[in-house]
Amino acid sequence: MTAASIAALGLVAGQSTAANAAVACDVTYTANSWTSGQNQGGFTANITLKNTGDPLSSWSLAFDFPTTGQQYTPSGWGANWSQSGTRVTATNMPYNGDLATGASVSIGFNGTWTGSNPEPTSFTVNGTPCGDTQTPAEPSVILSASSVAVEEGGTASITARLSEEPSSAITLTTARTSGDTDLTVETGATLSFTPSNWDTPQTITLAAAQDDDDEAGTATFSVAGNGVTGATFTATEVDDDATVEQAIIVTPTSVTVPEGSTGTFTARLAAEPSSDVTVTTTAGSGDSDLTVSSGGSLTFTASNWNTPQTVTLAAAQDSDSVNGSRTFTVAADGLTPRTVTATEADDDGVSTPTHVENPYEDATGYVNPDWSSKAANEPGGSAVANISTAVWLDRIAAIEGAGGAMGLRAHLDEAVRQDAANGSAPLTIQIVIYNLPNRDCSALASNGELRISENGFNRYKSEYIDPIAEILSDSAYSNLRIVTIIEPDSLPNLVTNLDRFADCREANGTGGYRDGIRYALDQLHAIPNVYTYLDAAHHAWLGWDSNFQPAVNLFYETVAGTADGVDSVDGFIVNTANYSATVEPHFTINTTVNGQSVRQSKWVDWNYYVDEQSFASDLRSALISKGFRSGLGMLIDTSRNGWGGSDRPTGPSSSNQVDEFVDQSRIDRRIHAGNWCNQSGAGMGERPTASPAPGFDAYVWIKPPGESDGSSEEIDNDEGKRFDRMCDPTYEGNELNGYNLTGALPNAPISGQWFSAQFRELLANAYPPIN
Repeated sequence: MTAASIAALGLVAGQSTAANAAVACDVTYTANSWTSGQNQGGFTANITLKNTGDPLSSWSLAFDFPTTGQQYTPSGWGANWSQSGTRVTATNMPYNGDLATGASVSIGFNGTWTGSNPEPTSFTVNGTPCGDTQTPAEPSVILSASSVAVEEGGTASITARLSEEPSSAITLTTARTSGDTDLTVETGATLSFTPSNWDTPQTITLAAAQDDDDEAGTATFSVAGNGVTGATFTATEVDDDATVEQAIIVTPTSVTVPEGSTGTFTARLAAEPSSDVTVTTTAGSGDSDLTVSSGGSLTFTASNWNTPQTVTLAAAQDSDSVNGSRTFTVAADGLTPRTVTATEADDDGVSTPTHVENPYEDATGYVNPDWSSKAANEPGGSAVANISTAVWLDRIAAIEGAGGAMGLRAHLDEAVRQDAANGSAPLTIQIVIYNLPNRDCSALASNGELRISENGFNRYKSEYIDPIAEILSDSAYSNLRIVTIIEPDSLPNLVTNLDRFADCREANGTGGYRDGIRYALDQLHAIPNVYTYLDAAHHAWLGWDSNFQPAVNLFYETVAGTADGVDSVDGFIVNTANYSATVEPHFTINTTVNGQSVRQSKWVDWNYYVDEQSFASDLRSALISKGFRSGLGMLIDTSRNGWGGSDRPTGPSSSNQVDEFVDQSRIDRRIHAGNWCNQSGAGMGERPTASPAPGFDAYVWIKPPGESDGSSEEIDNDEGKRFDRMCDPTYEGNELNGYNLTGALPNAPISGQWFSAQFRELLANAYPPIN
């Protein structure tokens, strides 16, 4: 690894521009090399450019290879790359030219070498040399949210922590950098983090001055300090004259009450009432040992509407060992009622049901009647009709049920019925949470109904996540193990597709994927019997080292920003609704053919993985090393990655040509690993299995076999799903699949609808075979 830094002093006077800014830079160059023959091979170089000088609006990085045998392939990312002689130049892309002081950009490329592969030792940025001083990696500031609303005359809070342990004490300063001066820092202007408290969130409280105008201003605040990568957030003043929809606000919505003791929650109103409002709390269904002790009737007036009042619940002392739950309704005339779920805890402080380490262990799986009936109606389909598959909530209407399908509550009621019929074993039901604004920003077939630019984030919270959380927290379902698969195809797009798609760049900002996923995790993780697994794409998306570590960092940054940090996820899932093989049985990434690594084949294409199990195992280790808990569990969606049938290789090829060897040995028979839509020749894979390997919670069937990935031609619909040429079998591809045919089946309906021809092929090509 080579690192360099120098401050170029006295270059200009006055205001800096891209052309005359006082340039200072740190450059870190790392290369992973391999040998493909005698005195030759390939390498992947990753470069981090950090601007330590004046802000830049564009940049050009240049360096010289030490030998004439080193060549850019060309295959690079994050920059426009070129080579002339030994000179390599990288200029910014349209989206990453702006580099503020202290900001960094990560770029890289693939190359080949003959003779040797020494690392460059000197670099220039905009013509100014960088020196040779190594700069240690800096911790980053992690905020609990990217925006906060502050009521005029009131306060609101946000928390900050560091991403990793600093080598010494660090002082952070919170300051307004622009915007409404009515918004100020009340507490937390100075925060001190040390090696012993770096991961403990500290609170920043903002205040909004009372004024006479009718405007709600905004301001930007920075949280920064020496030796740390800072962060910014926005604050919005909420005018106390603004019209706010009246509502009951309850905190929290889930309460544990020790047996023989009490537990509490609070209620208040969202806006000042024109007359007194009486809010009552009444007991509903559930354990009669749980009752309202005090605060059953609360009065809110124009003077106390914003002051939380306490409701106390009591749990009777009894001799049984069963800890029940009960739902309490908090209501007022003309307002939407709220519910609070109370769970009784034994006087030893232990409540049931417990949140177990692996929700699939010793459990039966929920059989979705909607999918099961379709499968059973296909020839031979009854052989798989009782396999557990996931319920997809891919739009707001799906919560209540749309197009004749069961809604979420109907599925949960059916799960309770199946649980009662299955005896003492617990039942696990899988729910796919899939409706982020700008959803799946790089694939039109699975675009959704919500747009960031059209109030999508607020709708996602209030119309989608909140209703789901309210249903899942119903005590009637407290004995179920509810697994939620959080937003497939979201965060990985922010690693690989920012330079290709405007929708992805928009999803990278406020109200985008990070904010949406954090909100979903905060709401769902708070429910004791709900388990959260975050989507982590698959090896043919994130398996290159240029994508792998940035993905790990993004997963950590996103999850660490939730209320409970890394504890808010139970695990990660790979291969959701995809076709990558769980294990390639006839070769590994370490296989060589006539002195050439399989990484050099067109199929593997320099990836570091050839299958999902090796990728997921390494990803788990990297996530734990980054800071996730040691009990992190992995899932693999095996519903369509069996690749059986007559085309399945029975052993490794005998060819001594690397491309031919890989193509004849691989069980994944896709034309290209980037193909993803309704793949011809695919088969159902390993049946759902708990704890199939160390670190893995389960193999699961998340994508129900027979549900389309997308239409093979334009089909009008009201679900926000558009025609994607990757689902067209006649399309000759793009850069994402190497300009190959898509391998998609013809005559496919829109995503999520039943595709009989696909189901029959998946059944026929299943591996292990289905008899």
